[in-house]
This record gives sequence, C-alpha cells and structure tokens, in this order.
Amino acid sequence: MPERIVAVRKNGQGSIKEMKLSSGTVVDYKTAHEMAKNGEIEHVQLINGKDGELHLRSQPDGDPTNNLDNMPSF
Repeated sequence: MPERIVAVRKNGQGSIKEMKLSSGTVVDYKTAHEMAKNGEIEHVQLINGKDGELHLRSQPDGDPTNNLDNMPSF
C-alpha cells in the first residue's frame, strides 16, 4: 500500500526539505521525489517547473489544506 505525506519540514527559506510519511518514516525531498516517481507515495505528482526541473506537488483536488506547503510541520 502506498505511503502518504502527513507532515513537512522546511528550511529557513520556506522550501520543503523533508517529509514525514504515514508510516512515520522521514524522507528527504529527493527520496520522496523518487518514491513518487515509482508510485510509492499516493496523492502526489511530479510536474515540470518553470526552471525545467521536475517538482513534487500534491494532486489538485480543490482542498488547499492538503497542499504540501500547507501540511503540518514536524
């Protein structure tokens, strides 16, 4: 069963650096990116950013409370 992101940790500039998964495991952004790419995290997707890089984001569902930037911090 795929994991879910339940909380995030940001750096001083407000960028997400780590994510806490539903199992309690903490992963860095790069690991979460790879897990999402492999279908191991649900309700997220990879998008092409303006910088040409792939970025992780929550799947749009009209509920801003579950956007990655709005997740609880840990």
